[in-house]
Amino acid sequence: MMTRQGNRNGYYLLYLFMTGLFLGILLVNIRHDVWMKEDGLLNAAMIRQLRNSEFDGNYLFGCIVRSRISTILVIGMLASTMIGLPIVCGYVCYLGASAGCILSIAVIRYGVRGLFFMAAGIFPQGLLLIPGYFLLFQWGIDCNRSLYGRIDGLEGRYLVGRQFLMAKGVKLLGILFIILFGCVLESYVNPEVLQFVLKIF
Repeated sequence: MMTRQGNRNGYYLLYLFMTGLFLGILLVNIRHDVWMKEDGLLNAAMIRQLRNSEFDGNYLFGCIVRSRISTILVIGMLASTMIGLPIVCGYVCYLGASAGCILSIAVIRYGVRGLFFMAAGIFPQGLLLIPGYFLLFQWGIDCNRSLYGRIDGLEGRYLVGRQFLMAKGVKLLGILFIILFGCVLESYVNPEVLQFVLKIF
């Protein structure tokens, strides 16, 4: 039953992300004149600056980890509140919309090269960060439904015990390690991949 519920939550997250992705692509195409300005996102000057930049892995790691840990803490705290479910769902939809906007802009500006740029932007850290965030959001939804769903007529929070809290804490810790290792790849490996791909621009 738990596996079935987990699969249902996974499909739910995928639908939300894909909905956001579609909305992001639609938004860029509807307001093409706004998004495709010369000084807009991913313009030639920005790509040139990225190509000529030297990245400090240690500095990048500090910035990235702060951002990722903040997300994990916020999701972890909100999941235990009644507003946790809509917040998680809204954030997943927002991520999809952001991805759709950036993908559309990259493809419109640079064609196939834009696809290579987008792929380089998430490789290799995406191999860990994508499943890590997916597990985090699934954890948040599952935790919220366990606390505020009804079991035998009682709200879940009245039935939650120490074993439940320990299991959720251990799982969250495992997710944290996956995301942290993804941050290492994003800080020290991804800049090299990105600069290699930027040579074709």
